[in-house]
Amino acid sequence: MAASKSSLDLTLNVWRQTGPQAPGRFETYEAKAIPETASFLEMMDIVNEDIIGRGGEPVAFDHDCREGICGMCSMVINGMPHGPKRGVTTCQLHMRSFRSGDTIWIEPFRAAAFPVVRDLAVDRSAFDRIQQAGGYITVRTGSAPEANSVPVPKPDADASFTAAACIGCGACVASCKNASAMLFVAAKVAHFNHLPQGRPEADKRALAMVKAMDGQGFGNCTNQYECEAVCPKTISADYIRQLNRDYRQASAKDAVGI
Repeated sequence: MAASKSSLDLTLNVWRQTGPQAPGRFETYEAKAIPETASFLEMMDIVNEDIIGRGGEPVAFDHDCREGICGMCSMVINGMPHGPKRGVTTCQLHMRSFRSGDTIWIEPFRAAAFPVVRDLAVDRSAFDRIQQAGGYITVRTGSAPEANSVPVPKPDADASFTAAACIGCGACVASCKNASAMLFVAAKVAHFNHLPQGRPEADKRALAMVKAMDGQGFGNCTNQYECEAVCPKTISADYIRQLNRDYRQASAKDAVGI
């Protein structure tokens, strides 16, 4: 049946891999009569229903909120993490961004630190371990403090808020030829280091999170800004410059025992 003006007929080349150590391959599927209003993940749901109906194994992919908040919907679509639209996650990408007759290549995020679990799902727990190394502040818990008891200059509050928008999806890593996690780490460090509550541990945080990043096997940053270009929250690579400055200062202090 031919696609209507509001639906698409597509050819999908999808990466299939049964496990971390298994060899992977592309398999081709026909996606017929896909509504232009469908999100990319809804399109994948339709394709999986067809695969299951024919007795096949559905394509595994991560998803949770489907609102651009959690970052789990990580796919490389036609060579671009999260697809061709700037400033959106895969779940926010809609099929009206494609044309009927298009061929779409769909792969998992590729990095040694993000091993494939199955098909399009990867293990991004390396990010969790970086967060655990320093993505917190040590303060007394208990009743909520008065909101205005610690004044925060607006530029610092804005910089912290922008950095906090990072959802840890890993698109920055998937786009980088070196699989660097510098934009992610820079955003997480800046989130706290810009605030008064985070400054007492700023040096310790920068050293610990960079060390954890290196320990997880991420590559070095060569400042080519692919990370900034594909970030669904459009976080600036300027945060990497700030992290480099914070790390150099913290390393110098650590070397002389300050």
